[in-house]
Amino acid sequence: MSFIHTFIQVAADCPVSEGMIPVGRNGNKPIHVIQYELLSQNPYQFTHEELIYAVHLIHKNISTEERDMHGERIRRDLFQKKHPCMRASLLPKKYGWGIHFDGQGKMALYGMETKDYQQFVQSAGDRIKVLAAMRNSRG
Repeated sequence: MSFIHTFIQVAADCPVSEGMIPVGRNGNKPIHVIQYELLSQNPYQFTHEELIYAVHLIHKNISTEERDMHGERIRRDLFQKKHPCMRASLLPKKYGWGIHFDGQGKMALYGMETKDYQQFVQSAGDRIKVLAAMRNSRG
């Protein structure tokens, strides 16, 4: 699911008080680390669908050659199944990153401690829709 003019604020039960850079363990990069790297280095360059595809290529170590030869099939196979929206990402759930979707659905990250983050949250209903990330626990 892709959003436009939307801001996803951190989950109510987020365990941190500022945006934290996620790291992988044992040399492996989990999906949320790849999401962070792509979004932090390329603000407003990816829609949700583009991010899913880019993360998939990196996570599965799909070579440029294979992507060039079979990119359409890779994309088609990837989107045969549903993918969670960014409200379910660990970035706003556990690492303190709000996610802004502009008018084209392109995303950028904002640490919850930043002035920009607070401005997005306070402008709820004016220019943008503000949604909370999914909680980490039930209850």
